[in-house]
Amino acid sequence: MKFLVNIGSYGMLCLFLLACGSVPPAERPVIDAVSEQKEQSSDYVIGAGDELQVFVWGNPELSVSVPVKPDGTITTPLVEDVVASGKTSTMLAREIEKRLQQYVKSPVVTVTVMEFVGRYSEQIRVIGAATQPVALPYRQNMTLLDVLIAVGGISEFASGNRASVVREHETGVDKIRVRLDDMLNGGDMSQNMLMQPGDILVIPESLF
Repeated sequence: MKFLVNIGSYGMLCLFLLACGSVPPAERPVIDAVSEQKEQSSDYVIGAGDELQVFVWGNPELSVSVPVKPDGTITTPLVEDVVASGKTSTMLAREIEKRLQQYVKSPVVTVTVMEFVGRYSEQIRVIGAATQPVALPYRQNMTLLDVLIAVGGISEFASGNRASVVREHETGVDKIRVRLDDMLNGGDMSQNMLMQPGDILVIPESLF
């Protein structure tokens, strides 16, 4: 009888551990969808001004570093004026491979973005009383604090608590107030919002 009781207790323990470690079936599609969306959004889209490294395996004479021209194209040995802007590095590599097939047997191409600028729709622009007002390439999961670090913070004449993030969308434009002084000087990280491609951070100067 004691043996049977021990087996029963062990079985109940296993069921309890399985219940704690399992995810309800209804929640799994949501988690998978979020992961898939993050994976897709991590692909950087090439823009004019980016510096690319084009490497053709086994053909060093065809491997070059090239800038993306203002019209969005690049030129490499044997491949002229191929459109790079608006494509990921993988998409561009496949396009160059197709162009090279008439010269090279089974070409294998790798494209790496060495310096990022990005398309205007992929940039974060900072205007007003920043230490260095610039346009930054958007990065996945970029926050407001990341942007401020990249531009060297705000100037001594800035009115940080009157700053705002201007965000365009299909139905209009949102103006999101952010309190930069509270975040930078008071440690209020609730102001550290996630940025989106195309956001404009506006930092006004102090009225006094």
